[in-house]
Amino acid sequence: MAYIGRMPTAFLTSGQIQPTEYRRWADARRRFAHHEKDRKKVEKLKESIPRHGLTEPIVLGVDDRYFDVYVGDGHHRAVALMDLRIRSFPFRWYWIKAFGVHIELEPFPFHLLHNPVKE
Repeated sequence: MAYIGRMPTAFLTSGQIQPTEYRRWADARRRFAHHEKDRKKVEKLKESIPRHGLTEPIVLGVDDRYFDVYVGDGHHRAVALMDLRIRSFPFRWYWIKAFGVHIELEPFPFHLLHNPVKE
């Protein structure tokens, strides 16, 4: 069974857990705010999360070369969590390796998030 853990939302910063599809989290927020479909999705999450929690874990990818950590799936959920100032969130994770990815069964290597900011 895949590992599911909890992660402090404060780690969702461009220096620790980066967005995969955007250069920075501010870019993701700006995109979501200016596109109706994305804005509605974030708004719906912001209504649902306080009542039901985050029902789908955010998926994190860890690059095995530079050990950068990315949101692989869940950018809208991450922005909603940040906007709501939710303290922590459920997540799954995988290594990003040259030969593919594999959802991990082992605990997340939290020590990777305590490296100096790489911005």
